[in-house]
Amino acid sequence: MDGHAGSGKSTFAARLAVELGGAPVLHLDDLASHDALFGWTGRLSTQVLAPFSRGEEARHEVYDWTRRAFTRWRALPPAPVVLLEGVGAGRRAVRPQLAALAWMDMAPSRAWGRGRRRDGPQLREFWEGWTRAERTHFADDPSSPYANFLVRERPEGYEVREGPAGHP
Repeated sequence: MDGHAGSGKSTFAARLAVELGGAPVLHLDDLASHDALFGWTGRLSTQVLAPFSRGEEARHEVYDWTRRAFTRWRALPPAPVVLLEGVGAGRRAVRPQLAALAWMDMAPSRAWGRGRRRDGPQLREFWEGWTRAERTHFADDPSSPYANFLVRERPEGYEVREGPAGHP
């Protein structure tokens, strides 16, 4: 699941995981950090994708956004389906390992507004830096053109449509 911050990726991934019988979910917020908002690709490759490629359990560091440090490890079991959610989940370095890419189809201004309301005024400064970083990221490495599915939140559930890349 990829999309703008605040677009509902985590909520959709949680609901989809339940529908898939308890599929594990990897939150890219756990791999990112204040110093490397989009610099998580190496951790994803070594701590998650490499063990999965061998059929092993993955163990990845978890970033604590309040303490501003990686403070613990999380085990992630191999499974027929593992959901990866976060801004940049569909970046070019990751796409070859994805079975499919879903894009949360929400305008950036609406998504960012939801995120700001969710996080409150104490994170106003963070959001100002985040929106600049996200714009730069997607300008250089867009995900939405490669989405197999477009997901739109509706008052009751979600609408899932075929994306620009078509079905995998």
